[in-house]
Amino acid sequence: MTHRWFDYRFRVQPHHTDYSGVVWHGTYIQWMETARVECLRSLEFAFEEFVEAGYDLPVVDLQLRYHQPLTLGTEGLVRTRLDVKQRVKLTWLYEIYNTTPETPQLCITGHALLVPIDMTKRKIARRLPTKLQPMFDSLVEYFAA
Repeated sequence: MTHRWFDYRFRVQPHHTDYSGVVWHGTYIQWMETARVECLRSLEFAFEEFVEAGYDLPVVDLQLRYHQPLTLGTEGLVRTRLDVKQRVKLTWLYEIYNTTPETPQLCITGHALLVPIDMTKRKIARRLPTKLQPMFDSLVEYFAA
């Protein structure tokens, strides 16, 4: 089964790099989050409604594997998708590529696990309110296609 990916393009700027022109490790995390937020925005996932209902979606686990670095001036691509095996927890998968050469080169793979937190109880929500479940269902449906 193939799964749909969301693509977010960028160019490595000086503020993304260390003194040697290699992308600083924290920058990859920023690009991953931006890709995730832009993906949700494109799917009209109303995060504001989620927060208004008293829930948050913090990252509780984050892992990156470095294959090769990106450097100053290169063009890149973050591909992200939701791992559709889970229903309440959201595991986002990532691949970051250097797209400057003719053949894109894989630079980073990783994932981020987000869990819904009931902000009143300050506990992980095992079930979502009925009002919010359709938002999750639409995400799963989109990425399962």
